[in-house]
Amino acid sequence: MSASEGLSFEQPRTLQPRAGAVAVASRALAWLNAQIVALSAVAVLAAAGILTAGVAMRYFLKIPTDWQDEASVFLTVGATFLCGAYVQSYRGHVGIAALASILPPRVNRIRILAGDVVSFVFCVFFSWKSWTLLREAVADGQTTSSTWAPPLWIPYGLMATGMTLLSVQILLQVLAHFAEPEVAG
Repeated sequence: MSASEGLSFEQPRTLQPRAGAVAVASRALAWLNAQIVALSAVAVLAAAGILTAGVAMRYFLKIPTDWQDEASVFLTVGATFLCGAYVQSYRGHVGIAALASILPPRVNRIRILAGDVVSFVFCVFFSWKSWTLLREAVADGQTTSSTWAPPLWIPYGLMATGMTLLSVQILLQVLAHFAEPEVAG
């Protein structure tokens, strides 16, 4: 996407099932992803504003801040993990485009399916570990080691939610390989 095209929240231009549970779930997740992307854009702007204000306060007013780094990291972590499913819906993660251009369509479809299955297994494991970290952080009342000491359930919760949404997105794409008929979305 070029800079002149701008950010679009349209339904992804990938193969989508026309009807059935996978189609309904895909549309629902696409709607949720669009909402998350909008909130994540605000979070990234907030992180930039917090860091800018922190620098200005330290430089001009000689007031130290001990919270702005962690607040901006939490916002950025949330935006990054929560937007993973949106990026995957466009197949915007790192891929090997050279292979797609030289493989026959049927072989390329199998390559994409195999990649999706492997990615799904990894993301489910990562999601499970993230939920485990979240549970431990809540149960033990874990906080960061800074003087501000915000609770660690915040970034762990964002990470777990984002990885779960990414796992669901990949699962829907795997299921879409087998759903018929398919149409360009």
